[in-house]
Amino acid sequence: MSAEERGVSPTGGAAVRREDERRGPAVREYWAAFRAGNGVQDQHYDAFAFGDSPEMADELADLVLRGPKRATAGLLLDFEHDREPLPRVGGYAVILDGRGQPVAMLRTTQVEVKPLREVDATFAWDEGEGDRSLQWWLEAHRRFFRRRCAALGAAFSDDLPTVFERFDLVWPVEAP
Repeated sequence: MSAEERGVSPTGGAAVRREDERRGPAVREYWAAFRAGNGVQDQHYDAFAFGDSPEMADELADLVLRGPKRATAGLLLDFEHDREPLPRVGGYAVILDGRGQPVAMLRTTQVEVKPLREVDATFAWDEGEGDRSLQWWLEAHRRFFRRRCAALGAAFSDDLPTVFERFDLVWPVEAP
């Protein structure tokens, strides 16, 4: 059953990031193994689960591993609230499943902050969720972002600054 069928917002775009919850031993070991196996010198990385439930985190991590999901979006308000830096081009992130276990390593290829209303069909397709249409993307993300705004005590609008991120899956390596 999909996240949408369970009544859970199917958008994982907004990765709710909380530093203190993400850097356990398994995540540190995953990062160290990735660095050692790939000659990566970078010391900095992010770690997060997509969405706002364990089921959503699992479903969206699976979309990354299977290939269609190569983008995510989150409210700038979430980054500011959590005092998190924005993703940076070339930066790495460990993707966590719904139990907080590492399942993939991403590398950011593009970051853009603009109003939610400026999302385009290409970005919706690259998120790899639902039927991949702009209409589906907007409906799903508006539901998710309304929940996030309510949790943060903010008013929702399509003018909210949104962080649009594209990425590549760099580990495990995709099959050709």
